[in-house]
Amino acid sequence: MRNLIAFYLRFRIFLVFAALQGIALFTYFSYSNFPRLQLLTTTSSINARILEVRNDVTKHFNLSGTNRKLEWENRALREKLRLSLYRTQYPDSSISDTSYNRQYTYIPASVVHNTFDKRDNYMTINVGTNQGIKRGLGVFSSKGVVGIVHYAGKNYSIVKTVLTKDINIDVMLDPGGAFGLLKWDGQHPRLVNVTGIGNDIRIKRWTKVVTRGGSGIFPRGITVGKIKHRAYIEGKPLWDIDVLLAEDLRTIQHVYVIINMMQNELDEIQQHIPKEREEEEPNS
Repeated sequence: MRNLIAFYLRFRIFLVFAALQGIALFTYFSYSNFPRLQLLTTTSSINARILEVRNDVTKHFNLSGTNRKLEWENRALREKLRLSLYRTQYPDSSISDTSYNRQYTYIPASVVHNTFDKRDNYMTINVGTNQGIKRGLGVFSSKGVVGIVHYAGKNYSIVKTVLTKDINIDVMLDPGGAFGLLKWDGQHPRLVNVTGIGNDIRIKRWTKVVTRGGSGIFPRGITVGKIKHRAYIEGKPLWDIDVLLAEDLRTIQHVYVIINMMQNELDEIQQHIPKEREEEEPNS
């Protein structure tokens, strides 16, 4: 109590001034409309800013969960697209949705590690055999083709990206349908080559390149990129085609792994394709 009295005596002038100032401000804002409105406006602005900051912080911490939710929603939407279905009926005049069944399903994944500056480049994704992943499955992003699963662990997998010398994905031009193989020359991480297209076919710059779907690893029609440059190959009746990839593998974060539910049947039926016979050597 003695300390409290001493404190009051020491700061009595300041305390009286603060009390009178508070009374004056209260009276001013209570009986004058303009300053009261200004005070309310300022207070509302400050509260709104605080709520905005709090909302931004909350969204930041919920970002991972939000992205995961969007990945699964995108998966569900992709599985409803025609390129993920196979035709069960061939009516003469019209095609209804009931004449298609699902052929492809997609597993969303995040990129854990990725290289793009080596001769052969790989990425690590956070899904594996526990999620149904196995070697040989196709991988793509919302923008375009990414690569093929090289090895699958229980919860992680290694993907051989299109920035690899022996990737060999079958692609085609859209429109036109001319097809060839996708390769990489080890130079620029945004440019790949398409080989095997004859130079008697007219090709325009910026023509779209998509997956052909012949191997069943990728559905037909997934974007690869656009033709940036084409030239004649000296001494060969072929085009030398450079394609600008739709996906920038230097910044990729999220991908989808493709599961073809009819892949086993496709592989089995293709084993019955007759092999070319070598010409018999003449008897010596």
